[in-house]
Amino acid sequence: MPKVLISDKMDPKAAQIFRERGVEVDEITGKTKEELIAIIGDYDGLAIRSSTKVTKDVLAAATKLKVVGRAGIGVDNVDIPAASAAGVVVMNTPFGNSITTAEHAIALMFALARQLPEADASTQAGKWEKNRFMGVELTSKTLGLIGAGNIGSIVADRALGLRMKVVAFDPFLTPERAIELGVEKVDLDTLLARADFITLHTPLTEQTRNILSAENLAKTKKGVRIINCARGGLIDEAALKAGLDSGHIAGAALDVFAEEPAKDSPLFNTPNFISTPHLGASTTEAQVNVAIQVAEQMADFLVSGGVTNALNMPSLSAEEAPKLKPYMALAEKLGSLVGQLAHGSISGISVEAEGAAAELNMKPITGAVLAGFMRVHSDTVNMVNAPFLAKERGLDVREVRHDREGDYHTLVRVSVATRDGERSVAGTLFGNAAPRLVELFGIKVEADLAGHMLYIVNEDAPGFIGRLGSTLGEAGVNIGTFHLGRRAAGGEAVLLLSVDSALDESLLAKVRQLPGVKTAMALAF
Repeated sequence: MPKVLISDKMDPKAAQIFRERGVEVDEITGKTKEELIAIIGDYDGLAIRSSTKVTKDVLAAATKLKVVGRAGIGVDNVDIPAASAAGVVVMNTPFGNSITTAEHAIALMFALARQLPEADASTQAGKWEKNRFMGVELTSKTLGLIGAGNIGSIVADRALGLRMKVVAFDPFLTPERAIELGVEKVDLDTLLARADFITLHTPLTEQTRNILSAENLAKTKKGVRIINCARGGLIDEAALKAGLDSGHIAGAALDVFAEEPAKDSPLFNTPNFISTPHLGASTTEAQVNVAIQVAEQMADFLVSGGVTNALNMPSLSAEEAPKLKPYMALAEKLGSLVGQLAHGSISGISVEAEGAAAELNMKPITGAVLAGFMRVHSDTVNMVNAPFLAKERGLDVREVRHDREGDYHTLVRVSVATRDGERSVAGTLFGNAAPRLVELFGIKVEADLAGHMLYIVNEDAPGFIGRLGSTLGEAGVNIGTFHLGRRAAGGEAVLLLSVDSALDESLLAKVRQLPGVKTAMALAF
């Protein structure tokens, strides 16, 4: 039974879902890094919020760990490259707190427009400064949306309901999607020049870091009001302070800061500045939603192999997983076979699918091929870290789909580029379930790939099979299955034999000495 650790405080429904799905769960929160390292080796899954730091040291101690699930969007507290290298899937729940975060941005926009926090403080101090707080209407104002993804699109919908105009900057926003959202797609400079309010809804990347830099803040309309409920680091906070002090920026509201917890920001006590302590996802509904989602996603992965909202591998729905499982088994065996047989430097690998295989999600199939291929050199490789390791080593990986139908209703072919030219193997599924090799380096041969095997290339000549059988028999090796293929009578032939035990090097040397043998290798699956 898989075992999961919930290491941060989470809604009790998460643990309930794990247990209902047949996953053992422990709730142990508030541990130090050292205490977490001491216990993490017992768990297949780790469910976290923002407190637990999943560092390289934690991952090194997590010898059984298969998945980390973050109840929320941000994964700044997870070392994703280290997790990928360790073969650990990292998931988040990008939709569970989307409405909550969008509503917080709208709330801060209202608070800025009517100076609510300062007006509240003034009134409760007994001042009644009615003439001091002259606000602005949102109706007919232009909202500049930086990032039009899931949360940004909800903000746009709410803003349109307030009769605002919405302009959006997002490199991934298509013209069709902009029309669907009812927003105008613009470049960043146009947004800065036109927006009365600017709200940010983009992840923090090298491309978005300081997207509102001093230079870009200077391009904004005088009197602009800025809201950030996304990530600290998107705004140059010193430049924002200067803009507020000069009056060029009429107001700013930050729920997130470059350094958190923000206990001593230069922005504090600046007039027309509002701050909240990263409350974007802090509603009862959101916390229940993300807890439920992370438990469902992790349980799907650990029980059925479904992958949802993963940040370091392709998604694979729980419905897809059973259908793809035999293909992934076939792909892994083909990758392993070509990895064991292809010699020398390999610059590229191609995964081709035709027939029924061409209609499937290719990413998991390719991941399985790479895992089988690279496991020849390391037994810690799996579907998660194989693509990462292949990219790290400069291996050119290609996926090809063919509409054509060949001799088999479904076919997966794996080819590698070597100094001696291309080498390829191909396989199919019998009964849509049983992996079967059908072609080896251009020679038709049908074989199961399992256990210990002997691969031989020889000259097709009478008496060879008898001599080989005698040699193996004398060594006490029992043959399980025997598969033969050849290009033409009297030409080059290929033998694949399954044997009951591993073959030692001395026996392989005797096989290589048999007349007509060109190559003899032991294989293992």
